[in-house]
Amino acid sequence: MTWNEMQPLLRDACLDTLFMVWWSAVWTVVGGLPLGILLYLTDRGGLLRNVVVNKVVGAVVNIARSVPFIILIVWLIPFTRLVIDTSMGPSAAVVALAIGAIPFFARLVESALREVDAGLIEAVQSMGGGTWTIIFKVLLPQALASLVAALTTTVIALIGYSAMAGAVGGGGLGQVAINYGYQRQEHGLMNITIVLLIVLVTVVQLAGDLTVRRLARRTGRQTAPGGLWRLRRTAKTPAAPEAAQAPEVSAVPAQRAADEPKAADEPKAADEPKSADEPKSAGEPKAAVDAP
Repeated sequence: MTWNEMQPLLRDACLDTLFMVWWSAVWTVVGGLPLGILLYLTDRGGLLRNVVVNKVVGAVVNIARSVPFIILIVWLIPFTRLVIDTSMGPSAAVVALAIGAIPFFARLVESALREVDAGLIEAVQSMGGGTWTIIFKVLLPQALASLVAALTTTVIALIGYSAMAGAVGGGGLGQVAINYGYQRQEHGLMNITIVLLIVLVTVVQLAGDLTVRRLARRTGRQTAPGGLWRLRRTAKTPAAPEAAQAPEVSAVPAQRAADEPKAADEPKAADEPKSADEPKSAGEPKAAVDAP
């Protein structure tokens, strides 16, 4: 097969792979993030501790993770046909990719949330913060770097899943590698497909690592989440008027003291009589002595 014949195949395969990975990653975040938060909140010591819910959801997640994806995608063909009326092509593969990646991402989210400092959560609770405040102001901002790292790992796993989806007609680079590289023994096309997958995984990993480092530096400079400071300002608001009146009360005596003249600074009156013991000046003439 010549390069001119490979180009349209590789171009369409790359677009199909990007389509599958993008939309499956979006649905994975939509479904896996709330599921991971639920697992964290209902665990022992969580804000919504519920052993039954945690065990049931955890069992479902573990069962879904234990099924190999190549088997899962074949098992989900009737469900995929029911949802989008077809079981072939990239759109059909997105359904199986999302269902297979949601449990995987949920466990990563749960692990990321466990890294958040419990002291911040207790501080928000002591100031009256509820569960939603803790989730959106403490848990998610503080675990953002770990969540991005988890998403990077999930996207790389989805790239591998998309290649397996090509075995059952899902399209993408996996289908090109199987149909042309394996069945027709086009080794050159197989090698190019492998190189493209390596490049795609490397780009995703580098972008994820760069984002994680930037988020980690920004989170490290923060002494407390923004919502925590807002809660502190809100808690101090009722006492603000009293604190503002205190300087006015103390300023009145100070003002009066400033207005009163000091005795040391007052000039002596000009008409004040001099003491009898005070010596007379040298230029004053002596009084005449009365004769006896």
